[in-house]
Amino acid sequence: MRPRSTFIRLALAVGALCALATLAHAQEPDAPATIESVKSSVDMVQWTLNNLWVMLAGCLVFIMHLGFATLESGLTRSKNTVNILFKNTMIVCIGLLTYALIGFHMMYPGDFNGFFSLGDIGAFITINPGDAAAVQANLTPDYNPGYTWYTDFFFQAMFAATAATIVSGAVAGRIKLSTFLVFATIFVGISYPITGSWVWGGGFLKEMGFYDFAGSTLVHSVGGWGALVMAIILGPRLGKYTPHGDVRPIFGHNLPLATIGVFLLWFGWFGFNGGSVLSADAAAVSLVLVTTSLAAAAGGIAAALVSWIHGGKPDHTMALNGLLAGLVGITAGADQMAIWESVAIGAIAGIIVYFAVITIDQKLKIDDPVGAVSVHLCCGIWGTLAVGIFGQKAGMDQLIHQLIGVGAIGAFTVVFTLILGFALKSTMGLRVHEKEELQGLDIGEHGQEAYAGFQIFSNQ
Repeated sequence: MRPRSTFIRLALAVGALCALATLAHAQEPDAPATIESVKSSVDMVQWTLNNLWVMLAGCLVFIMHLGFATLESGLTRSKNTVNILFKNTMIVCIGLLTYALIGFHMMYPGDFNGFFSLGDIGAFITINPGDAAAVQANLTPDYNPGYTWYTDFFFQAMFAATAATIVSGAVAGRIKLSTFLVFATIFVGISYPITGSWVWGGGFLKEMGFYDFAGSTLVHSVGGWGALVMAIILGPRLGKYTPHGDVRPIFGHNLPLATIGVFLLWFGWFGFNGGSVLSADAAAVSLVLVTTSLAAAAGGIAAALVSWIHGGKPDHTMALNGLLAGLVGITAGADQMAIWESVAIGAIAGIIVYFAVITIDQKLKIDDPVGAVSVHLCCGIWGTLAVGIFGQKAGMDQLIHQLIGVGAIGAFTVVFTLILGFALKSTMGLRVHEKEELQGLDIGEHGQEAYAGFQIFSNQ
């Protein structure tokens, strides 16, 4: 036992020396901006922990993009896999750059009229970390008692590309790559931050009392509205519907890949919702993680059971979408709900997504290969309205506020997407040539194959 005890003492001594060295460095008089210059009331240990948790949460949100990529590719044909992976890769790159250039300042403009602001466009990318005044203003608690400017941007930027990723799944298999990338740039760079500023930027919906904790409407419904409009403008995939209106199912080629994607999304959602506390408050974060987990579980079980009862056999893709539906549903009020309420919200979302998929696909004849509209739009609306039905804010006044917010954001996003979609259709063109669609976008757009040499997938 003695060597182990000696090792522990040595580790403690090294840790103490490191802490003293760090403190001494922080007190150097020639440092450009010191923590000591901040108000003494700020708990620097807690401030550091807050920053660390929000940054880690941003990393969890980042992994969701891999989840979207694998889910979308798994639920669609093998001949379009490279195209889907490429789009999801570019969306992250586009989202980060556009958010740094314009989106961050449009979404969080500070003093503005509550409806629209250009803020200090470009200020984020021009900040000089060697400027003592800039460091003091942005990288200490002078910026925010909870986090630095960089932490704020990093976490929010990981959200930004998600809206365009949702659209990607709904238009898979038939949209021109160049057109989609232009669409994603404008949608993420302009539409998403404008509606986001109405709530998270302190705009008129925030002032009215509308509440959306982590983005059931501001992220998921916005992406869902964009997906719905673009899927309608684009039209269904070839062979999806017969001239008589019958539905021909087009199955995904890789359910294991889709399942991996859903579990990556579930994992990332702990950062999506947990990080939205914007601090390392143990009570708040632990509640959010539990409500998020249980809503997802309830959504998955509810969708699986409904598909089993209604369809005769349990549908795995419905179970996966039900799980995501529960996550989308709880996102607006994850910090407001009791445990049983989160289960109820998730279960109802799981039921909603099942019938939404059937209605959109079979009744409305809107081709959505991955169920993006059903999961993100329908369940995003449900989760937002649930804040006025369940939880600490429940009441008729709150429900009315939620309805107004859903309507305002939905109306703006639909009009914006319609204008953008038709503008792109008349200039660049939206849809690939029929021959290219039949051959597959991997060959037509990229000259590559995801499964080179495996002819078994050639007709998928």
